[in-house]
This record gives sequence, C-alpha cells and structure tokens, in this order.
Amino acid sequence: MTNVAQVIQNKIEQNIFTISPESTVLEAISLMADKGIGALVVTDQDKVVGILSERDYTRKVILMERTSKETTVSEIMTAKVLTVTKSNSVEDCLDLMTDRHLRHLPVVENDKLIGLISIGDLVKVVMEDQRKLIDQLQQYIAS
Repeated sequence: MTNVAQVIQNKIEQNIFTISPESTVLEAISLMADKGIGALVVTDQDKVVGILSERDYTRKVILMERTSKETTVSEIMTAKVLTVTKSNSVEDCLDLMTDRHLRHLPVVENDKLIGLISIGDLVKVVMEDQRKLIDQLQQYIAS
C-alpha cells in the first residue's frame, strides 16, 4: 500500500508555498494567483499554524465585506489544521479528506512542514496502483 512518503517523493514539483499569519490577505491571494495554487500553509517559525484556501477567502472576506488589504491571514485562515505524516497511507488520507471535505493536507515531521499533498496527488497514485494491478492480473491470466 502506498504511503505519503512515496507520494511526496514522486511529486514532480514539490514547492510548498507558505505565508505568515501577519501577512495581509491581499499578499496571500496574490501569491496564490502568481503560483497558480489554491491554498497556502500558514507557518510561524516553521510550525504549521493554519491553512488558507480560496474557499476561506470567498467565505470570510468577500461574503463578510472585509477588505483584502486590511485583513490579516490569521483572521480568516483555518486554524485547526489536520496534518498527516509520511507513514500515513494514501487510503487513510483519502478517507480523511473525503470525510472532512478537504482538498489539501500538510505533511509534518517533528512538528515541521515537509510537504503538502492534494486530493489530486492522491487520486493519481490510486489510479497508478490500479493500473499496475490490472497489468499484473492480465499477465497472470495470459501465462
């Protein structure tokens, strides 16, 4: 069974973009737009203290009529961040993401951020595992 360590090791591009809780929401949204990503891990001295997604922005800035220039990341981030470790299985992560309606999971080791996995990363791994199993079964049947 594939685990998180294998997922982050096999990711072609493993750039983890972070932002501080004191940054403005405008800075965060600008960084997300520039990098083409939908979420940022909020860190304070390398420790994960939150996560900020486009969903947080739309629900906690736009709908509440706040301004991006004056609102800080800490005011709208999701502070109760669920994290995983390298030893978690892909299945465990998918279950967690499905149950909690999450799209991203920070990967931590010794309280330090070492990766970020998305639902898309996990779906790719599951599809590849299934492809390998099908190939093995076809070879078995053919021999």
